Amino acid sequence: MPEMLPDPVQYAIPAFIILILVEMLIARRVDASRYEPKDTLTSLLLGTGSTVAGALAGGAVVALAVWLSQFRLFEIGYVWWAWIAVFLLDDLAYYVFHRLAHRVRWFWASHVIHHSSQHYNLSTALRQTWTGFFSLSFAFSLPIVLIGFPVPMLLFASGVNLIYQFWIHTEAVGRMPRWFEAVFNTPSHHRVHHATNPRYLDRNYAGMLIIWDRMFGTYERERDDDRPRYGIIKNLGSFNLLWAATHEWIGMAKDVLTIPGWRNKLGYLFGPPGWSHDGSRDTSDTIKARWRDGAESE
Repeated sequence: MPEMLPDPVQYAIPAFIILILVEMLIARRVDASRYEPKDTLTSLLLGTGSTVAGALAGGAVVALAVWLSQFRLFEIGYVWWAWIAVFLLDDLAYYVFHRLAHRVRWFWASHVIHHSSQHYNLSTALRQTWTGFFSLSFAFSLPIVLIGFPVPMLLFASGVNLIYQFWIHTEAVGRMPRWFEAVFNTPSHHRVHHATNPRYLDRNYAGMLIIWDRMFGTYERERDDDRPRYGIIKNLGSFNLLWAATHEWIGMAKDVLTIPGWRNKLGYLFGPPGWSHDGSRDTSDTIKARWRDGAESE
């Protein structure tokens, strides 16, 4: 097992807490509705549960990555250019995972927990999955190990990526300078991603760099005439931790067990969220199509 680099997320936790408290104070003066006590507590507890789940599964993921590294194509050390390359590749891997997490129900069942709050503030950033290991979300970064980048380098880059994404979960920051908005993910870009407005569904999957969305056609700018509304298409209506963490897995299991036909069962597992064998439910595509038809008829 190679010697690990420090985990940057552990050092950032005190800053997370301080910034949440500062944002709460700002919200009290500007718009108290940005924070709802039960919602905030749920986000913090879900974040705590995610940390515990990550600690329990982290050793297995690292061990798998180290084992795979023996099959690497190249021997890449800790040279300066490798740091740049690993940050870019890790961010691209996150974009691919994140896009699939919204388009494939199996991954969405794990990721939906992050979108389940109807509020958008820094505490929402901590509302993370408990089931990422089960959904195999870590697999998207493993090709970087097979290329030849050291496992500790990749883990460090992933930690920095996660830290970066904390500050973009806020309504306290408007738009950044144009050059920054063109390259990096920002609060404005990420508000679009968390919105349930038809215009904004399945857009802005970026981690650190918005360039991937611009390159692959999934970018949408935030509009002043269409302010984001947050949550999920069918909101939970509950602050129950276990329900928030598992509701989509439970719904998916019920569909697979009760709907006949293997093709239908696979559709409920790997089709887009909202897919149904009889078309009785809405996917993001049907919602957007209905919205476009309505806009064109006006």
